[in-house]
Amino acid sequence: MCGIIAYTGTQQALPVLLDGLKRLEYRGYDSTGVSLISRKRIKTVKAAGKLNVLESKLDTPVSGHCGIGHTRWATHGAPTDENAHPHYDADHRYAVVHNGIIENVDALKAKLGKKVTYTSETDSEVIAHLLAQHGGDFVDALRDVLLQITGTYGLAVIDKEHPDTIIVARNGSPVILGIKDDEMLAASDMSALSRYTNQVIHLDDGEIAVLKPGHFEVSRLDSTVSEKQAITLNLQNANYDRGGHPHYLYKEIVDQPDTVRQTLSGRLDERFSTAHLGGLNLSARDLIGIKRITILGCGSALYAGMAGANMIETLARIPVNAEPAAEFRYRNPVIEQDSLYIVVSQSGETFDTLAALREVQRKGGFVLGIVNSVGSTIAREVDGGIYMHAGPEVSVASTKAYTSMLTAFSLLALLLGRSRDVSPQKGNSIINELKALPEKISQVLTLETDIAKIANKYKKSASAFFIGRTSGFPVALEGAQKLKEISYIHAEAYPASELKHGPLALVTKKTPCVVILPDDELLLKTVSSMEEIKARGGPVIAVTSSDSKRIDKLADAVLRVPASGTLTQPVLMGIVLQLLAYHSAVSLGRDVDQPRNLAKSVTVE
Repeated sequence: MCGIIAYTGTQQALPVLLDGLKRLEYRGYDSTGVSLISRKRIKTVKAAGKLNVLESKLDTPVSGHCGIGHTRWATHGAPTDENAHPHYDADHRYAVVHNGIIENVDALKAKLGKKVTYTSETDSEVIAHLLAQHGGDFVDALRDVLLQITGTYGLAVIDKEHPDTIIVARNGSPVILGIKDDEMLAASDMSALSRYTNQVIHLDDGEIAVLKPGHFEVSRLDSTVSEKQAITLNLQNANYDRGGHPHYLYKEIVDQPDTVRQTLSGRLDERFSTAHLGGLNLSARDLIGIKRITILGCGSALYAGMAGANMIETLARIPVNAEPAAEFRYRNPVIEQDSLYIVVSQSGETFDTLAALREVQRKGGFVLGIVNSVGSTIAREVDGGIYMHAGPEVSVASTKAYTSMLTAFSLLALLLGRSRDVSPQKGNSIINELKALPEKISQVLTLETDIAKIANKYKKSASAFFIGRTSGFPVALEGAQKLKEISYIHAEAYPASELKHGPLALVTKKTPCVVILPDDELLLKTVSSMEEIKARGGPVIAVTSSDSKRIDKLADAVLRVPASGTLTQPVLMGIVLQLLAYHSAVSLGRDVDQPRNLAKSVTVE
């Protein structure tokens, strides 16, 4: 969501801040701003809209070696110049950038009294006024202010009385320190730091860091020192470039043969016909003792979890349930000692998923994570897990991370299946299926021209339906999600069996229906649902791995993926739907990489 970049050091801060803001654009935002300490004053420039609007206001560059910047995704107050960050006090002594939500903002404003004049509608501005009212030592003042706040924050603050110092703090919203010789950086996302350093420190909740050129100190809000060691990340700047493609989303779609290959790399144990997942921290005895599995995620991660639940139940015959992470923790769940809990997140910072993880652990449950971002909060707090190794995903809509989630679940399903009833012969067959997956993805990508024609034909549709049964239903959910979030065409997904229990009333000649048809024992039942749609005049787009002639006869368009096993069919059919959504959005002139109202990493509730 919102993004933070901060710099103090030997070079001019403004170019570093602007570069960091550009690299944070992919998270989704509606306004930007920077503050620099220049000639013992704080100079602030901010603007609603994209980064180029801010840059147009900086026709006279602001000099200074210490500053903070922000991309805002509106929560409190509309996206306006006034509501953009940084925020400051009446005397412009302090400037603050803040990610998160201050829940007790009304009580804090009441404490400040009526003499304080606010220049924005945001909750964040109150931090600057509280600092100004406190006065005194910079670090002690901020520590006292933070102790008064209820809610979440990742923030960075500068004080003109300390022209080389930045203070950052974290509670529920990520903050990463970047270390480089005589400079210090901080950001909410690794992408903003990758050009400058690969030496980083992740702050934990309740920690505060004082940054000066080439030096940092980390402590907790109670002033106790936190001993933090920098870690070295393997970063490649090229991963944040489009590589000549028109959009990041398109690049990430066509990269999927490679990203799935990376997820599989080193994890197929052909000797024992199983998967090798060394980070689970579960023994063979632990695996066999699992009686139930609960998978938690949000958005695409939830849909991947639903597909993963089907995979695990099919192979391992363990009851598996997938549900939204936010709903899970609010229903006071029963945590069982012989159950396994799995949280899924591309960023590793998704607030609701992190909160669910902590609720499970608080009640004594064992939690695995399936995460893409190395060193993220979820990755650090889970009891074990699987890294996707999909590389940075820049577009807001998830594609390569989603398929890597499915691939990770395939590996876990194989491992759990082999610990139970799956024979070595069946295990070897699944390994061969997974080894063939990258090449089959490449074959799916050759369907792009046909998919683009279908997208163009139906681009003016007001609504679309996606249906599928069992393993096809999570694919339908993800397909509808992709279409609605980047093309803005209303799309809904239903189990094919539910079609006649309500949704069929909305099917017309102007309502395309995408039908997911894996070549399995339920194929003919799903074909019957196609018959129901056609009887009402609805156009049918069939996505299938079957060569059934009946499908060709009924459907207005057929998109065939290569024949494959039950674990990999969801990946192949899902990529077809990614391309369908992409070309629908492009033909409608949408902002493909940064769709309206959405953010990449949802770090607030």
